[in-house]
Amino acid sequence: MSQQLSYTAFADSERIAHGDLKAVAVAVKTRVDAREPRALLVFADQTGAQIDLDLRGDLDQVLRALEAPAPAGEPDSKRGRGRPKLGVVGREVTLLPRHWEWLKAQPGGASVALRNLVEKARSGNQTQDRLRTGREAVYRFMSAMAGNEAGFEEASRALFAGDGPAFADRTRHWPPDVREFLDRLAVHAFDPGRRSGNRLPGVQGRRPGPARTGPGR
Repeated sequence: MSQQLSYTAFADSERIAHGDLKAVAVAVKTRVDAREPRALLVFADQTGAQIDLDLRGDLDQVLRALEAPAPAGEPDSKRGRGRPKLGVVGREVTLLPRHWEWLKAQPGGASVALRNLVEKARSGNQTQDRLRTGREAVYRFMSAMAGNEAGFEEASRALFAGDGPAFADRTRHWPPDVREFLDRLAVHAFDPGRRSGNRLPGVQGRRPGPARTGPGR
């Protein structure tokens, strides 16, 4: 079962909406139509990536734009070599001659050997991959929302050093809604042994509460 995606909208540093993309788009469009003077930004909760909404036209047009299908992929006739039914896709790989010789000598040939090597590397690096992805998500969001906050450079260094307590200390005076969003992302960015306790401060049991979605404060 796929994970339900959720999003959060901010007016400057105040969280004004949280939910699926349709609900967040309605809240943001309402603010735009009410001539909200503050900057409105939307972020994906899972990745910290900023989301661009097409807010042209009325609300119905905005919602229809969200429902528009993504561009279709290449027709089957244009696909390269591979076994699509198995999810295998052909790509070019550049190796030295001795690498090709070794691969060809493996049971099943070069393709099977390469897939086995990739799967082994993936299984052996899951923790590091999770931490790297988590830190990228945190930095992506904090660069957009807290780049001018005091302690940003120090917090960035603590983040990539994997120092959870230092990161929490450098960000503790940032706007509450920004800090709460960061704390939720940061759960995946630090080794449990280097967090402050079992979790970063502000994360324990917290979930986004009701956001103010009306046209005014």
